[in-house]
Amino acid sequence: MVAVSVGANLTGLCRAMVTQGLLSQEEGENLQAQSRSSGETFIAHLLRSRRFRADQIAAFASVTFGLPLFNLDALDPTVVPKGVADPKLMAKHRALAVAQRGNKLFVAISDPSNVKALDDIKFQTTLAVEALVVEDDKLGRWLESHGEATEESILKTIETEDLNLEFTDEETQNASDTAAAADIDDAPVVKYLQKMMLDAINSGASDIHFEPYEKNYRIRYRMDGVLYEVAQPPLAIKDKIASRIKVISKLDISEKRVPQDGRMKLVLSRNKAVDFRVSTLPTLYGEKIVMRILDSNAATMGIEKLGYEPDQLKLLLDAIQRPYGMVLVTGPTGSGKTVSLYSCLNILNQPGVNISTVEDPVEIQLPGINQVNVNDKAGLDFASAMKAFLRQDPDIIMVGEIRDHETGDIAIKAAQTGHMVLSTLHTNDAPATLTRLVNMGIPSYNVAASVLLITAQRLGRRLCNCKKPVDIPPEALLNAGFSEADLDGSWQAYGPGGCDTCKQTGYKGRVGIYQVMPITEEINRLILKNGTAIEIAEQARREGVLNLREAGLLKVKQGLTSLEEVLAVTNE
Repeated sequence: MVAVSVGANLTGLCRAMVTQGLLSQEEGENLQAQSRSSGETFIAHLLRSRRFRADQIAAFASVTFGLPLFNLDALDPTVVPKGVADPKLMAKHRALAVAQRGNKLFVAISDPSNVKALDDIKFQTTLAVEALVVEDDKLGRWLESHGEATEESILKTIETEDLNLEFTDEETQNASDTAAAADIDDAPVVKYLQKMMLDAINSGASDIHFEPYEKNYRIRYRMDGVLYEVAQPPLAIKDKIASRIKVISKLDISEKRVPQDGRMKLVLSRNKAVDFRVSTLPTLYGEKIVMRILDSNAATMGIEKLGYEPDQLKLLLDAIQRPYGMVLVTGPTGSGKTVSLYSCLNILNQPGVNISTVEDPVEIQLPGINQVNVNDKAGLDFASAMKAFLRQDPDIIMVGEIRDHETGDIAIKAAQTGHMVLSTLHTNDAPATLTRLVNMGIPSYNVAASVLLITAQRLGRRLCNCKKPVDIPPEALLNAGFSEADLDGSWQAYGPGGCDTCKQTGYKGRVGIYQVMPITEEINRLILKNGTAIEIAEQARREGVLNLREAGLLKVKQGLTSLEEVLAVTNE
């Protein structure tokens, strides 16, 4: 960097960047004038212009002003000093007190040239202030999630927002009938809860976690399979939030000692509503609540978008179009089994077909399909629902999960008597599913005669458009499962980058990784001989079936995800 002369009208960080040649005199004047007219800080306007990243600005400020560079990601919220500085003053100056040592207060700030801010904090706290330089985007996220605020100030801020959201008529009536007795008809709390739900939907989250602890209360979103903390509202409002959620989910607000399950619908507009499945759990310091966001659009977006390879998709579509038999989808919780099944049902859902499903609970609602919720208290379990289905002249039956011998036995017999049966199991891969059915007590000859195809699946995080090429040593590629022939240099591995779209994680969305195993004559022979899962897997590989690791490595070669992600989710 070469120092240049600058005009007297430039100040602070802008002047320093022009002096060091990072900005021209004209660029500096324009950016400074625009930031002042818009009311933004200079750094915020500089980031909006996309000339520099937040980490580049922080590194420059640290070197230029001779101050330590601090990583807010390493800061523990529980050690941040509380009540030392006025929250309004810190918010005004976009600063954060990160530690106190005797009469010295360490303050994180993205623009160390803001001398007035440091002087105001020093005057208000009567402490010696030491500045630490931090990245502006991380500081903003920290202040939003962890910033000091009273219950009153948070709720007043929320109350000013017009969310234009409402719950279904039945739930609204239920809430109004119960609110007076529960003392929860608190508009700010209602709007705060609606805001968190709306933000979760807009962020593409699959779950919202409300978690009370002894000294704090946090809210986390699960996005692309990973939990991210998004807010720490005042601990004092945890009971109000819990009560509000329970009312609109038709749960017993007076019962706090046992878990409860419910459901709600949030109306976003005349044509769009989102369903939530709600689960409460008593913990040491209050009720933890998890809200699963049920997106019916996922089942109608098209099976071709789920990530099946062309040959895998053809095998699956051929199997579900058969007049009878069983197709099984297997994988751990959260691997996308329900979306895969409903994508198949959406294809099969025609006017001339009778489709019935039984689930615990129904997650995706599709018109034209008869959907039944399991109700153990009333004696309606998977087995009894299946028996009822067989008296309802069905063509296609979907069972949410085969958990026991009775359900499995009825499903197998239904598949043998002219019905197409779709279901799920919790096994690690496709070959293990066959041995699991036999271990449940279902005769191997019935399994061999009924099962047409098994799909095992995982969900990995999809690389964002900001992905960057990475060089991986050949030894690491071979250890991961690539063959020597794969190391021909015809493809490029990518890793996560980081941008505003993916919130600096490098990943945006999910990609399916599938093992699709048709039940061939040779595999049928192994089933009848009570062959092990290992023997079935070896036969499947001889027939060209990819295991989950190999299917994941194919996604790496296609540039859809990273090698680290595949290694994490396949675990072969």
